[in-house]
Amino acid sequence: MKKTLTIALALVLCLGLLAACGEPASDPTDAPATDGAQTEAPSSEPIELGGTVVVNGSTSMGNVINALTEGFNEINPDVQISYTGSGSSAGIEGVLAGSCDLGLSSRELSADELGEGAVANVIAKDGVAVVVNPENPVSELTSEQIAQIFTGEITNWSELGGNDAEIAVFGRESASGTRSAFEEILGIEDQCAYLNEYSSTGDVIGNVASNPNAIGYASLSAVDESVVAVSVDGVAPTEATVADGSFPIQRPFVVVTVEGTELSPAAQAFLDYAMSAEVADIIAAAGAVSANG
Repeated sequence: MKKTLTIALALVLCLGLLAACGEPASDPTDAPATDGAQTEAPSSEPIELGGTVVVNGSTSMGNVINALTEGFNEINPDVQISYTGSGSSAGIEGVLAGSCDLGLSSRELSADELGEGAVANVIAKDGVAVVVNPENPVSELTSEQIAQIFTGEITNWSELGGNDAEIAVFGRESASGTRSAFEEILGIEDQCAYLNEYSSTGDVIGNVASNPNAIGYASLSAVDESVVAVSVDGVAPTEATVADGSFPIQRPFVVVTVEGTELSPAAQAFLDYAMSAEVADIIAAAGAVSANG
């Protein structure tokens, strides 16, 4: 009897050992079960941009846009920025009509333009310089005197301490953002008596440079050594006086988009670049003051 009990206990013990040995050992490195989905690590590769961004509008913004294009293309060499200077109004109309990706305006947008869906993205501030020929001894004018010259109340330089010569008043065509800003700031909209009107900033500067009795206005960013920018109300037109607001004749440089219209990746990247603080030095080198630096 004792022998039988001993054998039975031995069998039970063996069976227990065999069951334990048959169980697979757990691996502490095993991952928890998933539903089969795999999580991919985010890509660190930059998005490669390409294509053409059509930009149309203000001729006064030409220097700034060209400088920004050069900087942008160093980062995105496969994007072509196609800029046409046709005037602020044409640029706003173009972007609203969908004929260009980005419009350029060197003036504030009107209530009607805003009502049509135009959106103002201000990238810079610019002074509107009043320019005379280098032979002209007059180097300072007040805002009131400038208004009187352009409306025909003052017609001879001798009235301002200059030579006895009739003043040749030059300006921009009616669609110009520079003209709109200049006349609005001085309160002389639709009152100017121009001898000649020109389609670009360069034309105004060139014709003032070639006429010793001429006066005109141009974007400060476009003024070169061929003309002299006079002080206005005792303040010289410089980047510093535009930045601190002391120069009285200044206006915004605006990239115009359309509310609710999605830009192409390349156009959006260019707009973001132009609005970023990192381009402040580029805009300054082009003669304007960054609005976001």
